[in-house]
Amino acid sequence: MNLTENSTPLIRGYHAHVYFAQDTIAQARALCEAAAQRFDVAMGRVHEKPVGPHPDWSCQLAFKPAVFADIVPWLALHRAGLVVFVHPICDNEVLDHMERAMWMGAVRPLDLSLLSTGPGDLI
Repeated sequence: MNLTENSTPLIRGYHAHVYFAQDTIAQARALCEAAAQRFDVAMGRVHEKPVGPHPDWSCQLAFKPAVFADIVPWLALHRAGLVVFVHPICDNEVLDHMERAMWMGAVRPLDLSLLSTGPGDLI
């Protein structure tokens, strides 16, 4: 593997997807709302159905790279058993969701067929 600076894609932002179920929706909503109040993040809708490649109900938090060092440890400490999936937004949605991603809690199966090999959206 060539790890030169030229081979490293630009990270334009991150998404943290907080996964939940019917019995943990209030917990997930509270976590996402607290993150949105505490950090410079955009909170998406609280989806009570699987959306996109995500197999579970979820809420997305979108943020810039400068926020990563603050919000990711905070999510790790406050997720209280919820699964959180974090991925960068670079040049290839499939790689961003598969090879470049981090999981807090159980790894869940994503439907990568819904993603492109081009860059993803920031929000």
